[in-house]
Amino acid sequence: MKIALKAALFAGIALIAAPQIALAAAPVAAATAPVGPILAGLAVVNLDAVRANSNAFKTAQAQRPVTYKAQFDAAEARRAQIEAQMLPLITKFNADRALPAPNAASLQQQGQTIQSIQESGQQELQRMLQPVALSEAYVDEQITDKLSAAVRTAMNKQHITILLTPENIVSADNAYNLNQAVLNELNLLIPSAALVPPAGWVPRQVREQQAAAAAQQGGAPAPAAPAAPVTRPATR
Repeated sequence: MKIALKAALFAGIALIAAPQIALAAAPVAAATAPVGPILAGLAVVNLDAVRANSNAFKTAQAQRPVTYKAQFDAAEARRAQIEAQMLPLITKFNADRALPAPNAASLQQQGQTIQSIQESGQQELQRMLQPVALSEAYVDEQITDKLSAAVRTAMNKQHITILLTPENIVSADNAYNLNQAVLNELNLLIPSAALVPPAGWVPRQVREQQAAAAAQQGGAPAPAAPAAPVTRPATR
């Protein structure tokens, strides 16, 4: 099999470097006329879809390429350099492999060199785009912090007593769909989110790991993350 230089070579980087492509999630479907009898108090919600369709998330996705343009441009320039470095190596590898009597040891060495450049390149690009990744995590955490309250309010208004997620059911009529109701409440609670995290901020999972490690060592718990500043929706 030939080694080909494809966009998928840096697939993990591409996901970060293209924030205009929103998180893949099912759209918020509008309720339709029921097909059969409706069970009162029962509903289904896709929290990932609600989060990805929120005003705060979509505004942040639109603003991030502008705010972090320098990081994106630098990462793209470096990606092109790495690709240019690898291209002749891959061409030679494929040519040597196609010889009537290929040198297995040489091919192995070439393959290892190519893989090493690829892996180090991916790590370098991830470091360059770390501020972007932190911004995405920061926005997501702000939205997630309001999501539970949005769900509770929507349930109360719709008189829902049992709420399921798509993973818990095989099929359900759209009449049970609570996505739009939760989305409406979420947009009220957090119309926009701060895009740039405060200095020293780390995601909740990292803070929890730091606190657990400190507790095991008998040290003081890790400091809480700085509060998100109040923001207003961007004007264009």
